[in-house]
Parts: sequence; structure tokens; C-alpha cells
Amino acid sequence: MAMCKVSSSVHFVTRSVGSVRDGAAKAHWVPNTDVYETDSGLVVKVELAGMRSDHLEITVEGNRLRISGSRPDGCRAAKCNFLAMEINYGPFESELELPPGYDLGSAKAAYLNGFLRIDVPQAQRTPRCTKVPIAEGDSSLA
Repeated sequence: MAMCKVSSSVHFVTRSVGSVRDGAAKAHWVPNTDVYETDSGLVVKVELAGMRSDHLEITVEGNRLRISGSRPDGCRAAKCNFLAMEINYGPFESELELPPGYDLGSAKAAYLNGFLRIDVPQAQRTPRCTKVPIAEGDSSLA
């Protein structure tokens, strides 16, 4: 299967290695992330194999979703000679700016089988036309 990149209204704010936020340690890597729409909202799926949920942090600020954490590197021998090295370890961070119309305050997250899934429901739409009640005989408005 060929890999494809899809452009959308989701903006990856933090996608480059070496980002710094609030004086924290530099992020060494950015996890692979899929973002897709469903009938009920938006799904953010992040590939984070070899981690535990207590190594992850999800924060929301406005329409931005920040996923960060650190994948421990406890499985390598102290002195080893790599023939290939493609797995990232250490701190990571990814920040996404989501399009309007989604309620990040009601997002739900689950971590299972190496994937973090965040479900973001559609925002409740307020009616465009509302009736304003009219009080009978209220002289305070005159």
C-alpha cells in the first residue's frame, strides 16, 4: 500500500524536531499522527508504541491540542553497535490547531495497543434565530 499525505484544515503547530515550550526540555521527535472526521466529530490517532498512558500528557488551549510525553529507552544494551536505528526514544511533542466546529473541552482519550486515540465531538451549534421575550407593561425599558 502506498503512503499518502492528505492536506486539510488541521494545522500542525509543532511538527519539527527541537521545539521548546515554556522553557521545557527540547522535544527529540514527533509521533506519526492521523486526523480524520467521522459523523460524530474528529478523531486524532497517534502512533506511540512501547509507552504507558502515564507517560503521556494531553492539554487543550483554545482550539489547540498538545500531546507530549517521553518514550523510555530501557531496552537497549549499554554498549551496542546499531545496524539500523529507526525507533525514536526520549521526549516528544505534537501540537495541532483544529478547525472551528469541534469541542476540545469534551474530548475523550484512550491508549490501546500502542495507539493514542482522541475523540473530539462536534461543537453544539447554537440556533441562528432566537426569539426575545417581550414583557407586557414593563416601564423600566422606556
